[in-house]
Amino acid sequence: MEDILLSMKPTKEFLVCVDSDGCVFDNMELKHKECFCPATVNVWGLQSVSRYARESAEFVNLYSKTRGANRFPALIRTLELLGQRKEAQERGYVCPDLTPLKKWVAETNSLSAKGIREYAETHGGEMDPILATAARWSAEVDENIERIVHGVAPLPGVKEAFAQIAQFADIVIVSATPHEAIVREWGAQGLLEHITVVAGQELGSKKDCIRKAMTGKYDADKVLMVGDAPGDHDAAVANDVLYYPIIPGQEVESWSLLRSEAAEKFHTGAYAGAYMDALLAKFDAVLQEEPNW
Repeated sequence: MEDILLSMKPTKEFLVCVDSDGCVFDNMELKHKECFCPATVNVWGLQSVSRYARESAEFVNLYSKTRGANRFPALIRTLELLGQRKEAQERGYVCPDLTPLKKWVAETNSLSAKGIREYAETHGGEMDPILATAARWSAEVDENIERIVHGVAPLPGVKEAFAQIAQFADIVIVSATPHEAIVREWGAQGLLEHITVVAGQELGSKKDCIRKAMTGKYDADKVLMVGDAPGDHDAAVANDVLYYPIIPGQEVESWSLLRSEAAEKFHTGAYAGAYMDALLAKFDAVLQEEPNW
């Protein structure tokens, strides 16, 4: 895939990067509980510990500070957390040796099933069994999403916010979701009208996508990342740009505040500092660091 972020031409002075799942769409629970968890139980053979596998996966992907992480690092944490649970151990679960998957995650520029295939081709052509299982799991997740996730409307106020922001900023989707799924889901809801570029997982991490979209085009204090997960905030910090949180459990209120107040503060240079810090404190308080089981 051509890296359209590098060739993107700015049309406005400001840039807003926005996440997709859990941020624009209230679909995180649907995707993880109905699409990711069944694939994890099936492909990784977790039938005898399915209850605990689901609890681990939901904690990692929905309720903790790793919410919104790319699916492969999140999978590693899910399986390792499961392996630490006394209840799973008593039922015979032993976490597999995930070293090949960890090595690939650390080395790849594309955290995607396509990235796994390309990695195998450049490392002798034979895919490690753990990587093959991860690729098969990812494909099953995508099949489940395509079959199950449809007709999900954007959160109230999103369309209006985009129309408002597009008056002074270019808007780029920066997401760990595959490109095809983003285009399908956003297009079905008529949300692509104001979007400049769609950057899915194939174009790199959120940190890298923001960097490629902004470098040489926008001043850092005129770039805003909008997201619902700590990883989105980390990507913004890594690029020294501003961050607006869509707070889990307070999504509608967050979009309303963006429209009524925060977008204009960003446009006029009054967003950074005490105003943003107060929003970040509220955001940080809603997600856990460690599970309570």
